[in-house]
Amino acid sequence: MARLPAETEDMTPEQEAELTATTEAGEWKSVDNVDEWKAWLGAAARNTLNPKRKRISIAVPERDLVKLKARASEEGIAYQTLINSLIHKYVEGRLKD
Repeated sequence: MARLPAETEDMTPEQEAELTATTEAGEWKSVDNVDEWKAWLGAAARNTLNPKRKRISIAVPERDLVKLKARASEEGIAYQTLINSLIHKYVEGRLKD
């Protein structure tokens, strides 16, 4: 199912038609404990968007660190942020040689 806007006033006609069709088809289910469900979804979102971090220590050749800091400066970000971004892209398979 497509993602619907948070506010129904912002829905496109296509989204409104999809909401109507899925509602009439019985695809939406009531939740008994709404507050508990919201708390669970909120925790899942926080863990996804702001996961726990673990400090590591790594020895990097000084010449690489100098170049890394220069590249980060060109991008207007901290070099640690650049390193974190590179690691994330690599583990997600988005960093190509």
